[in-house]
Amino acid sequence: MQTLKDLVILIIDDILDNITIAQTALGFYGATVYTTTDAEEGLRLIEEIKPNVILLDIRMPKMDGFAVIEALRQKPLVTQPFVIAVTAYAMESDRLEILSKGFDGYISKPFDVFKLVQEIEEIVNYRAARY
Repeated sequence: MQTLKDLVILIIDDILDNITIAQTALGFYGATVYTTTDAEEGLRLIEEIKPNVILLDIRMPKMDGFAVIEALRQKPLVTQPFVIAVTAYAMESDRLEILSKGFDGYISKPFDVFKLVQEIEEIVNYRAARY
């Protein structure tokens, strides 16, 4: 069973407050956390740092989260990271659309930091147990 101490996490979100809260919480639990407010920079960082998990905002300027996951899933990476949407889109239809686009999970904003940690561990361990 993986815990956050085992994970390299990349946060891609254009709102600095969201990044700060998530980075602080995940760092407290021992994760190695990288951040960016720019989606294109995030795609570059993925190849450089090889994260296990990406927390990805959906609504961002220039390039939204749907475009990021589409580009990411086309990259020939040795291991595809878990990608979790962290978004203000909170309707059930939004969640279903997000999951249908290839995201491994969905967390609505504003998020509870304890729920964030729990969701990440559940998603990583559930998918790892399936493969």
